[in-house]
Order: sequence, then C-alpha cells, then structure tokens
Amino acid sequence: MVDILLKGGFILWIIILLSFAGAAIIIERLLYFKKTRVDEDKLFNRIKATVEKKHYDEALFICESTVSPFTRLMKTGIEHRNYPKHIQKEVLQEAANQEIPHLERFLSFLGSIAHISPLLGLLGTVTGNIKAFGVLGSFGAVSDPSVLARGISEALITTAAGIIVSIPAVIFYNYLVDKVGKILIKMESQVNDMIILLNDDEIIENDTAE
Repeated sequence: MVDILLKGGFILWIIILLSFAGAAIIIERLLYFKKTRVDEDKLFNRIKATVEKKHYDEALFICESTVSPFTRLMKTGIEHRNYPKHIQKEVLQEAANQEIPHLERFLSFLGSIAHISPLLGLLGTVTGNIKAFGVLGSFGAVSDPSVLARGISEALITTAAGIIVSIPAVIFYNYLVDKVGKILIKMESQVNDMIILLNDDEIIENDTAE
C-alpha cells in the first residue's frame, strides 16, 4: 500500500485528500437529513389543531421541540399570524429561501470533487507517461520492455484512484441534490398550507365576533 502511494506521486495524495473530504461531506449530509427527518403530515395536524384552538404558545413549543426546515417554517408563520396575508406569504417565502443554504451546504464542493477527481487522475497518468517515455527518449531504446511497462502501470494508478473516488461522489451528489429538490418543492406547498391555516383561523375568529 505504501509502495502504491509513493508510486502515485503528489497528485495521488491530492486525490486521497479529496476522497476524505468527499466522505466527510457525504456522512455529514446524511446525518443532517436523518436528524431533521420528521413525519410532516402528523406534525402539521398537531400544529393545526393547536392553532385552531388559539393555543399559539403550544404550537410554538411543538415547532421548537423538533428541529427541521418544516418546523422552522411553521414557527415563522405562527409568529407572523397577525400580519396581512400578503406579508405572511412574503415572510414565509423568505424563511423557505433561508433554508436553502442549510440544505445545499457543501453540495457544490462534493460535485466539484466528483468532476475533478478523474481529471486529476488523468493528469497524473499523463505526467507519469511523460516520465516513462522520457526515459525511453533519453536512452534511445530499452532492452527490457518491462521497465517501460512498469512506468506506465505506475502512471495509471492515479487514473484508477480518480475513478474510484469519483463514482461514489457522483452517486451521492445526485442523491442529495434530488433530496434537496424534493424538500424545496414540498416547502413551497407548506408555505401555501400555512397561509391557508392562518387565514382560516382569522376567518373563523371574525365569524365568531359577528
């Protein structure tokens, strides 16, 4: 193993560092989504029941007791329940937009790792082959073909390493991007649901007053 690392040269070390960075990002993102995963339908029904009863403190407590983009959005809506409908919508949309950096954290870097790793591997192979054929050019001829073959095989180590790092990075990058996209689409629906809930509560309150 140590021999391979030495043969791969400086570029192989860069690829290895990128592999550790990619693995750290993947693990961190998976743990984040696991931590923030909630039964949103069940939670929304709980919040809806408390809001309809005008138990706003209880609704806020429910939101604060569960950490997720959904509960933060619901909390923002409840805190701005007395504002006009168009302001509620603007505030909720802004709250939803503020969740995007949290959801997409490090994903661009993971995508870069997925694309850069095989290119670095190819660069390592090219530079390795330049060295191998440089030896051939210096001596004019090589009596033992295994010497040239050994130099080329050493150069291909970086290509293999780059592909090995790139494949899981691409898979998890696409998975995480798709997951973020689905969450954002759902949040758009949740903004509308929250506005309807808050304004239905206001309508009921006005009807009662009349």
